[in-house]
Amino acid sequence: MVKRTEIFLIGGSAGSLTVLLEVLPQLNDDISFPIIIILHRKSHPDSVLNALLSNYTDLEVCEVEDKMTLKSRCIYLVPPDYHLLFEDKHTVSLDSSEKLNYSRPSIDVTFQSAAEIFKESAAALLLSGANADGVDGLQYIKQNSGLVVVQEPGTAEVDYMPKQAISQVKTDHVLRPDQMAGFINRLCR
Repeated sequence: MVKRTEIFLIGGSAGSLTVLLEVLPQLNDDISFPIIIILHRKSHPDSVLNALLSNYTDLEVCEVEDKMTLKSRCIYLVPPDYHLLFEDKHTVSLDSSEKLNYSRPSIDVTFQSAAEIFKESAAALLLSGANADGVDGLQYIKQNSGLVVVQEPGTAEVDYMPKQAISQVKTDHVLRPDQMAGFINRLCR
């Protein structure tokens, strides 16, 4: 039986932006679930990441706000200095508790929260990065029968994060950046 995807999570750190700029233009504009992007980034009052990503996709791109209601055909960017938690399948909240793996937002926190709420209908992709944030979160996704996808380490600018994921979690797919958009698009069918 094919599981229906209700949320797609993308976590990454150093080297991930390049991958996103390759993947986003190829995403169909009728994606049937929200996409949440959790990137390690420094806080800056004039952050242009939201605008930059918007230039690479026809999907709506917005930075998450506290108590925001999620909708399909939209890409949500977790703001710097906050962890994203799911209250239910439609509402998210922002949390400023201590950093995890030296990071806020923490990929682990958001992946774990999604696993608890969405169970088998959660799908998560872990990209390039220099620490192991996201690995425990993928483990939670897997334990709840969700879909676990990792960037092929040989294609990562910084391969530590995907290598750790592959060595510690039973992954469903290991993909090159040129395979990712097609994979995400197929989850909509």
